[in-house]
Amino acid sequence: MEFEEVVKGRRSIRGYQQKPVSKETIREVLEMAIRAPSSLNTQPWNFYVVSGEPLDRIRAGNVERNLAGVPDTREFRRGPGYEGVHRERQIEIAVQLFGAMGIERHDKEKRQDWVLRGFRQFDAPVSIVVTYDRSIHGSDIGPFDCGGVVNCLVNAAWSKGLGCVINSQGIMQSPVVREHAGIPDDQVIMICVAMGYPDDSFPANAVVSKRKSVDEAATFVGFED
Repeated sequence: MEFEEVVKGRRSIRGYQQKPVSKETIREVLEMAIRAPSSLNTQPWNFYVVSGEPLDRIRAGNVERNLAGVPDTREFRRGPGYEGVHRERQIEIAVQLFGAMGIERHDKEKRQDWVLRGFRQFDAPVSIVVTYDRSIHGSDIGPFDCGGVVNCLVNAAWSKGLGCVINSQGIMQSPVVREHAGIPDDQVIMICVAMGYPDDSFPANAVVSKRKSVDEAATFVGFED
């Protein structure tokens, strides 16, 4: 694919074929992703690529603990809930997804099922848990760099015919993730990326989120009209 085709065509995938993704294909994706820029070339990221039984155990533990009311233990910093335009955009994509899936506002069972899919990392055959070195924890630069490498990762995957969704629900119970992904204490869990071959029959996969325009997002200073 051309670069523009990848960037403009990529979308978040929330329904997957139960078709294995080869280790070699994932290596090719990661080889492209790690070309991402980082502050002072520190490259703080690491990837724990999980599939098969270990991923099933993460899914099960994440769901069981969350349903049992075990407090969220995600390791990234979170501020207050979204308000204003940010909340409006959050609601907008939820309305798009629920509409595609036929989930009515009053349908608690289907809404709960959707939440559980997130806890299960959308049943994708692969989960890539992105971490950074604890030695730089406390700075915003390490998480910023992880965001850059994840952007490269999802675009590289798309160029290989793979879909992804960046998913923080799948790491809500970090002790479970650490145990079954073999993540040592010297790493901070930043995020996870569900990955696999898209299921084209899954309605939510057709959803393309609306984006703010360049005029809304950019301020040009020092340019002549």
